[in-house]
Amino acid sequence: MTVDAYHEIRRRALEKIDGSGLDPQRDTARLVELLRAAVDDYQRHAHMGETRSLADPDATVRRLLQSVSYFGPLGDLLDRDDVEEIFIEGERVTFLEAGGRLRGLDEPSSESENRQVVERLMAATDRRLDASHPVSQARILDGSARLTAVIPPVSDHLSATIRRYALRKETLASLVELGSLTRGAADFLSLAMRSSTSVIVSGPPGAGKTSFLSALIAAVPSDHCVRACEEIRELHVPIVHGSYYEARPPSLDGGGEISLRQLVKATLAMRPDLIVVGEVRGGEAFELTRAVNAGCGLACTIHANSAPDALDALVNAALMAGENVPERVVRKVFASAIDLVIHLERDVEPKGGGIRRQTMEIRALVPALHEDFSSEPLFRRDRLGGPLEWTGSMPPQTLIRRLERALPGRANLTQVLEGEASW
Repeated sequence: MTVDAYHEIRRRALEKIDGSGLDPQRDTARLVELLRAAVDDYQRHAHMGETRSLADPDATVRRLLQSVSYFGPLGDLLDRDDVEEIFIEGERVTFLEAGGRLRGLDEPSSESENRQVVERLMAATDRRLDASHPVSQARILDGSARLTAVIPPVSDHLSATIRRYALRKETLASLVELGSLTRGAADFLSLAMRSSTSVIVSGPPGAGKTSFLSALIAAVPSDHCVRACEEIRELHVPIVHGSYYEARPPSLDGGGEISLRQLVKATLAMRPDLIVVGEVRGGEAFELTRAVNAGCGLACTIHANSAPDALDALVNAALMAGENVPERVVRKVFASAIDLVIHLERDVEPKGGGIRRQTMEIRALVPALHEDFSSEPLFRRDRLGGPLEWTGSMPPQTLIRRLERALPGRANLTQVLEGEASW
């Protein structure tokens, strides 16, 4: 079967479905009957010499059924647990396997068919993808994946990414098993999350920031109130005391929008012990200047190339709120209130070709004589694949006092940093 033959039959079948009032998701028997009639009609014209006949009409019916009632050529990918991300560029589909290998989809597809799949995925959400909203994000597949889609005129063609959330529940202990952390670093971070510490997790896209943030949330004591705000919900760590909040786009009439900044502002009135922002990208960062001075902890992720860059990125995001607050004031607030910056990196392993995600450094902010950031690395990894080592440095005294109050038994902070504490 040629690609052109398939798309011609599909086009004719869709025209008949649109005029029949048939529900493709519910009336499967009638749908199969209609699709088979479309294939038979094509075959009759082929036997009359008008076009080439189909080698396997039954296979064509099955493929059409998959396209019309399910997710077409993407259906098998969406059902697989070992596919991390799916990339759609017009008619081309590629996907990233859990091992880190990028592969192309063998089954042919068209841009119109892929667009239909994207629209079907978004139909169950409150998000829109049309001429008035050509860029859209949505939580899809019962919250198990995030879809980001861009259509013309913003892009030349349909451009979409489907990111599957890891089904495993990350903890600091599991990050030690994966080689991202050492026991000493994990114990130190566990202690920090018991002490209302303000933590930033930075790194490039795909470095594992959300998984790392999940592990930090899992280390928070159950009697601490956690309020987590996200543009698109990605965090799924069970919270005993607190809740998750997701931003809402404007409705068809342009009203009803609830921004991430509004959510962060609202949580300040809900007596949190820890405010979590899944990803800081814009004006919501300004509300964090209030959060870090409210006596509660903070945990968030931000895109950056290094730990120092992450602090600058946080300041720049806060300035985007347009509140006419001088940059030096924003820097002073964050410099005095943020405790730790954790930077992650990713690459492809030289042997095996899998994706390697590791913690490169954990830095503590220390008091400075100027209104800017000054930090000291506590743990550092010189290169991906190298050891993550304690540098011998200690956190500032203000943080040490908070951490020591949370220390169990007779353990001391030095033993924790060395990975020799017994809990």
